[in-house]
Amino acid sequence: MSKSALLIALLAVATLTTTASAQQVRLLNESRAWSSYGANDASGKVCFAMSKPQSVSPTPDGYTQAYLYITNRPAENVASEFNLVAGFTFQPDSVATVSVGNQSFNLFTQNDAAWLDDAAQSAALASAIRAGSSLTVEGTTAAGIKVTQTYSLAGATAAQQSIEGDC
Repeated sequence: MSKSALLIALLAVATLTTTASAQQVRLLNESRAWSSYGANDASGKVCFAMSKPQSVSPTPDGYTQAYLYITNRPAENVASEFNLVAGFTFQPDSVATVSVGNQSFNLFTQNDAAWLDDAAQSAALASAIRAGSSLTVEGTTAAGIKVTQTYSLAGATAAQQSIEGDC
């Protein structure tokens, strides 16, 4: 992973765990399109796997890099939490979808981020990600443009195994 991607990962940990410092972040694994990281915060360990899209179509005005995260926070009983930072602002009160193979999951959106609408589906989505070859996210920008992001799932299983092993 490049230094700029590592910097973004460090910022993601800081966002996910407001008290994490850059010195606490450690690379757990890099495998093809995915990387995994671990950190400690005031409530304990935090581990996440991350990837960026292979394609974004159409590219919305003002687009910044998108990232997909799967996070474990054992002290909070959180496992396989799915989070997307889309790289654009979603249309307010809109629903996005994530699809892997023939499975589709609804995401609730807020500003430039999205999470599973039903957190009880976290394990099913994580399993679909491990079994699939690509993942597609569809969402609508604040300007009303439907955007499709496609992610490779090559390396996702190794990344998830790394965060499960560390957290």
